[in-house]
Amino acid sequence: MFVLKPLANVRTIRTAACFLAALCVVSPFAAGQAPSPPPPAPLTEAEQEEARATLAGLNARLAELRKNPQVSSDLWADADVFVKAATWGLDFGPINDDKSRTLLKNTLRRAADRIEALEGGKPVWDKQHGRVARAFVSTVDGSTQPFGLVIPANYDASKPFRLDVVLHGSMRPTGISEMQFLSQYNATDDKTARGASQDWIELHPLGRLGENAYRFEGETDVDEAIACVLRHYNIDRSRTVLRGSSLGGVGAWAIGLKRPDRWAAVGPACGPVDTYVFAASPRSNFKPLDPVTPWHKLTLHMVDAIDYTANARMVPVVPLMGELDEYMSSHRLIEAEFKKEGIPFDGVIEFGAGHALTKKGFTEQFAILNKALEQAAPDRGKRVHFTTWTLKYNRCFWVELLGLGRHYERALIQASLADDGSVTMEEPQNITRLALYPPALAGKDSKLTIGGKVIPLGTRRGSEGSPIVLARENGAWHVVDGSPSQTTGKRPGLQGPIDDAFATKFLCVRGTGTPLNPAIGAWADANLARFTDEWRRHYRGNLPVKNDRDVTDEDLRTSNLILFGDPGSNSWIAEALPAMPFQWSKETLQLRSHRPSAADHALSAIAPSPFPGAAGKYVVFNSGHTYHGDALRLSYMVYPRLGDWAVMKIGPNNNAKTAAVDETVVQSGFFDEDWRGVIEPKE
Repeated sequence: MFVLKPLANVRTIRTAACFLAALCVVSPFAAGQAPSPPPPAPLTEAEQEEARATLAGLNARLAELRKNPQVSSDLWADADVFVKAATWGLDFGPINDDKSRTLLKNTLRRAADRIEALEGGKPVWDKQHGRVARAFVSTVDGSTQPFGLVIPANYDASKPFRLDVVLHGSMRPTGISEMQFLSQYNATDDKTARGASQDWIELHPLGRLGENAYRFEGETDVDEAIACVLRHYNIDRSRTVLRGSSLGGVGAWAIGLKRPDRWAAVGPACGPVDTYVFAASPRSNFKPLDPVTPWHKLTLHMVDAIDYTANARMVPVVPLMGELDEYMSSHRLIEAEFKKEGIPFDGVIEFGAGHALTKKGFTEQFAILNKALEQAAPDRGKRVHFTTWTLKYNRCFWVELLGLGRHYERALIQASLADDGSVTMEEPQNITRLALYPPALAGKDSKLTIGGKVIPLGTRRGSEGSPIVLARENGAWHVVDGSPSQTTGKRPGLQGPIDDAFATKFLCVRGTGTPLNPAIGAWADANLARFTDEWRRHYRGNLPVKNDRDVTDEDLRTSNLILFGDPGSNSWIAEALPAMPFQWSKETLQLRSHRPSAADHALSAIAPSPFPGAAGKYVVFNSGHTYHGDALRLSYMVYPRLGDWAVMKIGPNNNAKTAAVDETVVQSGFFDEDWRGVIEPKE
């Protein structure tokens, strides 16, 4: 543990503060004589029309550039992101003062400049040093998502550079938030701009803004921003560092511990690690957690970083916290968990600091991170000690988990790799299927030992792109034929819960037929309307939606289908039902012991898609994200509210003017590891 001592001039600072306060008492401004700020003045109708006309012209030019094979998707996104930011600003505001008007004007100017550069075939920002705004087209929803870069002055594309991924803190999700984010980077594109005086590239993903906490689509955005950087810059993947403060600290803890092999070091600052302790922090804007149900307790194992503490054996972690920070209890909690796991805790506490840390604290943390990089073990990855609770997080170096005994119970694998490719593994816990990738078992004399028993390999040996797959059957491990993707049941990418469907490409499908029951039809419509509004406001994209009759074979192959309606109104629900572990008719629903009336009850559920050509895709019934309202504004509330299925009691949903949905969760739970049996969690 590293504790930073108080600064020598603290007393001087406090004395100066008291003196300034005394000046304020006798100041005429303090007596209320200062002129009042002008009242907010929203854009006039003429200003709105002018801005939207400008946007229309820019969008038309972007549409032509999209057809140009010489303009890559990434460069196109670099221009489109400014148009999108201005569009959200106009649609949601607030643009009501000189500062926000100037912000809009500058955003439109940046859009025009980049479009003109692309039309002339002379973009310069991709070669620029310093602070650069860039973007990518999301595979999740087709939206343009921004990120910022800080390129050092000494960047040389012929040499691989260290990459630091830096996750931002809380950002209030207003309409102008993306314009504000982009404005932090150079006001113009200039390839002669001075670079930063550092030896690494910094990547600052937006991650869907607001309080997303880098979960689901927010985590995917981090991955896609990294992939975009790798396409354009020479990056040393062995020196990729994950950092973040406040909400970014929450993300750094979670992503760093769940995917430890991806990072050379992790540096979270002021970031909570546990939903319960996070929610209990003494902050005035915090609200109590919703009543925690048995299924909530299980899905929290998917999101809470503290449950993955054991993975800190696989990556250096250097947390930073202010002594007076409201989240100090979380810091102590993870410190105790490190001790419990027998892992050294190289944390830094800045004495006298609260949530707003100083340069001194970050400098100390950075020094320790740099030392960890310099002292990186040359045999890192030879020893795997990996914990997970879900197949969403299933890979560590040369080991991939393909099946669990039961989701949301701790799974653990401990294995070591010898120089000749031999693998020695302790008996895996809560794991039924796994794959070992080269260099594991790649040597001609490689041996595999699990739990003290030598496992016959026959003629099988690992080779590039050809892992060895193992399964545990009848109490014994053995090699099986086939690739990791040829598994059934719950598997990586198809393990649920409902919210996981929105971490990859999806398409909402609106029913156009006649619902079996009018109340269910009204609820499905209200449900989709709410999701449409939430996605645009909070996830910064236009919700992908089609009518059921317009869905194509390509949609089936490439997208998770999110079906809204009932078997009467949505033809895809009717087609999927025979393959589902539940029944749905005009009179009743049936899911295990639940047989409510279908007149005022409906199902929300997730399952592997049963449609031809849809391998590896989900089908979801009647649900967007399962958290709403305050949960979209407070990051500790961003966790699944439903499991794999839920029986919903439906109220009246006939008010088209409100985004509220009248529904009550009767019961929620999970499907078993075969996606067939129904599990109802109990206290």
